[in-house]
Amino acid sequence: MEEITLANLKPPKGALKRKKRVGRGIGSGHGRSSCRGRDGQKSRSGFHQSLGFEGGQMPLHRRVPKRGFTNIFRKEYAEVNVERLADFPPNTEVTPELLLERGIIKKVKDGVKILGDGEIDRPLKVVAHKFSRGAIEKIKGAGGEVEVIER
Repeated sequence: MEEITLANLKPPKGALKRKKRVGRGIGSGHGRSSCRGRDGQKSRSGFHQSLGFEGGQMPLHRRVPKRGFTNIFRKEYAEVNVERLADFPPNTEVTPELLLERGIIKKVKDGVKILGDGEIDRPLKVVAHKFSRGAIEKIKGAGGEVEVIER
């Protein structure tokens, strides 16, 4: 077997298929109706079927009942529990940028919210967009301070 180089690369046997040339005469086997069948909407030129068309039957996306409400003004916060802040050394200023850098949050969507789950034993200055009441109590109870970022 010869060595494969860029000069002699080729696809495996049977991998390449010739393009079907339609409408090139009866002898080609793809003449006359050009593989579209005899009559009907689909055989015409310029035919376009809309997405989800089911032959005139009421499409699924219109048969299924619509439910609920989506608030387009909804804010989505990256949430961090107080226990995750216990990894920082005392008297550190914890900002959304620092949380991102450390991999505690993946991305800042509409802001960062600090939640009160867990315990904290060191004073930290925490800067975020929102805080739960429990988180504020625990941070201040440990001798830290809370700063809200205004939008």
